[in-house]
Amino acid sequence: MYDHNQLEIPDAFAALYLSPGGNRPTATRAAVTARYEFCEDLANHLGEYARTQLHQFELSEAEVLLRCHAGLAGGAAGVNPGETGWVIHRLAEIEGWVCPELPALT
Repeated sequence: MYDHNQLEIPDAFAALYLSPGGNRPTATRAAVTARYEFCEDLANHLGEYARTQLHQFELSEAEVLLRCHAGLAGGAAGVNPGETGWVIHRLAEIEGWVCPELPALT
């Protein structure tokens, strides 16, 4: 069957859905695509918030990213731990910021 969704999922995101050995997907292509679209949208929407935090509270870029990470890690945003890290790295990439080392989540 022809896949009408031509969206290219970055390897870093797709890796979140590989088995521990790294060779078998743990979700369908449709499920991974839906999660990727959600996480990409979330990273883009966080941009304005992050820039506001940076200027309004005179925080460093790293502090803003760490605060966003902590907020997403609470679970209310609907992202799992792996997605949380990906979203913050993507946010940093979008803003042109250097992403600090993020705390491990369980």
